[in-house]
Amino acid sequence: MAFIKRLGFYLFGMSIGLVFLAMFFKKKSAETGVYFCYLPNCRTLKDIRSKPFYYSDEVQTMLANKRIDTLAIRYILTEGDVDFGSSDTKSANCKTYIVEGSYDAKELTLQVKNCKDKATIESIEPTVQ
Repeated sequence: MAFIKRLGFYLFGMSIGLVFLAMFFKKKSAETGVYFCYLPNCRTLKDIRSKPFYYSDEVQTMLANKRIDTLAIRYILTEGDVDFGSSDTKSANCKTYIVEGSYDAKELTLQVKNCKDKATIESIEPTVQ
C-alpha cells in the first residue's frame, strides 16, 4: 500500500511539473517566434530562410512582371514540402532543393540552390500533378 501511495504522489507531482513546463515553452516560443525543428523538411527550410536570398534572372523577371511576389516565396519556404527524392543533397558546395507548396490556390515548385552563405531561388514553376 505504501508503494501505491508514493507512486500516486510521484505521478501527481510529475503531471503538475509537465503542465508548467508546457506552459513555459509555449509562452517562450510565442514571444520570440522560436520553434523546434526536428524533421529534415523543417530543418532544411529553416536553414534556407536563415540566409540572404538572391534571385536568378528568370525569377527577377517574374517578380518584375508581378507573376509572383516575394510573399508567396517566403510562405512556400515556410510551409512548403521539400522533395528530397528530386533534390541534389550530395553536392559539396551548394545543395539544390526542390520545394513544393501552394499559395493563393496556386501550386508552385521552387528550385533553391542552398550554399553556405546564401540561398538562390533558381526557378519557380507551376506544380505538375
